[in-house]
Amino acid sequence: MEQPIEISKEDTSVWHGNPKTMFALGLVAGVAIVSTVALVFILNFVLSGRSLGGLTANQPSQVAQKPTQPSADPNAQQPTPPSNPPKAVDDKRDHVFGPVNAKVTLLEYSDFECPYCLRHFDTVKQIVKAYPKDVRVVFRHFPLSFHANAQKAAEASECAAAQGKFWEMHDKIFEANRAQKMGVDAWKQAAKDLGLDSAKFDKCLDSGETAKRISEDQTEGAGAGVAGTPATFVNGELIEGALPFDSFKTKIEAAGGKG
Repeated sequence: MEQPIEISKEDTSVWHGNPKTMFALGLVAGVAIVSTVALVFILNFVLSGRSLGGLTANQPSQVAQKPTQPSADPNAQQPTPPSNPPKAVDDKRDHVFGPVNAKVTLLEYSDFECPYCLRHFDTVKQIVKAYPKDVRVVFRHFPLSFHANAQKAAEASECAAAQGKFWEMHDKIFEANRAQKMGVDAWKQAAKDLGLDSAKFDKCLDSGETAKRISEDQTEGAGAGVAGTPATFVNGELIEGALPFDSFKTKIEAAGGKG
């Protein structure tokens, strides 16, 4: 008859384990599992051709530091539907360029310091030149917090608008972006070059009296689904990123626009 096997105290530690040791082993196992899942997730993004921000090479934009809407299939390039329609264009308040009865309205939310907005700036000029009778452009502010000069640049454009020179200052600021010479001193010099009342402009800019207007635009944009810049509503349809001219051409001509 077989004798029962005795398990010593040392042997029982193998089965029951020291609590601290078991906790450490469990923690290591948990970290290993999470790391494996994360690696699989990242590889899935890389293999599908997307970046971790949900942007594709054809749709670059600067993303605000807040949760964004789920990204669409990058290959389909489908527009992101707005959570709410943007506020209707107000010809007395908004900055509008182009014919009032244009068939297509490009309502853009932009950041003067954003490199993709600079690219979009060039595209919009191309659009306006190609469709002078059928497209109007509306500019609203959406300065991103991580662009140090974006807020004051937006305020400078509004201070110039108070003297009837918004679009002229708008162009000056984007050209300063291109030259990488952004800053308050540059806006004050631009005001002089545009023939504005320098004392009035400087006081406006230094006091921050137009900051509220910038904040209102940004709040309205966020409510309409804007999560980064540039964001352009083409007759109410949100298009995210600095898309090439041909992408806008398709939308414009589908709405009846003719060159």
